[in-house]
Amino acid sequence: MQIQILYEDNEILAVNKPAGLVVHPDGRTKEPTLADWLLEKYPSIRGVGETISLTKGGVIEKWGIVHRIDRDTSGVLLVAKTQASFLNLKSQFQARTIKKSYRTIAHGVFKEKVGTIDKPIGRSTSDFRRWSAEYGARGELREAITEYRVLGEGESKSVKLSYLEVNPHTGRTHQIRVHLKAVGHPIICDKLYAPKSPCVLGFDRTALHAFSIVFKGQDGIEHRAEAPLPADLKAALAELHIVC
Repeated sequence: MQIQILYEDNEILAVNKPAGLVVHPDGRTKEPTLADWLLEKYPSIRGVGETISLTKGGVIEKWGIVHRIDRDTSGVLLVAKTQASFLNLKSQFQARTIKKSYRTIAHGVFKEKVGTIDKPIGRSTSDFRRWSAEYGARGELREAITEYRVLGEGESKSVKLSYLEVNPHTGRTHQIRVHLKAVGHPIICDKLYAPKSPCVLGFDRTALHAFSIVFKGQDGIEHRAEAPLPADLKAALAELHIVC
């Protein structure tokens, strides 16, 4: 397993997670995870952070992992190397002071080239795997805010597309995917939220990349880690004649 290290000090590790790799075990499958790689390369992180208790007994160990990104999403992910660092990063996530920026390609052309999607998210009524920011979402509706900026536009196989910078201000599950679907611009090749939309530009995974993250160490000094665009996204932008 080849994992690129983007930033490292005595407290924190920032890695570039490849698309297709699960961050930590889910209690059901036995596939390799980023958590496995971390324990192999950094055995001292065992015991750092928190575990997840399973309803049928047992726990999921995700030592050092403070947050997660979806299996198909590539990009930057923070890992705490000490318990003090874990608590420091966790408090920043809870206070929403950590700044995350993503890059994605979505269907359609946006009328407003810069905007904010402010739509609470609840459970989908049609699929238990999905979340929803549309009318009829069930359960507790939780605040969710996402800012976007159109970086370029193009067309592939008569499908109009927009290349976006997306900055979530809250950290709801699938938030970017749910919000873009809710405004009629789902991410290309998102097989959960846009199963009937074509997978253009050669993608076989959700075209979403965690591009950068800004955080503070325990000393209060701000750091920024940036994950270079993956090959599939760079190739897609080249096909659309968008300079990245």
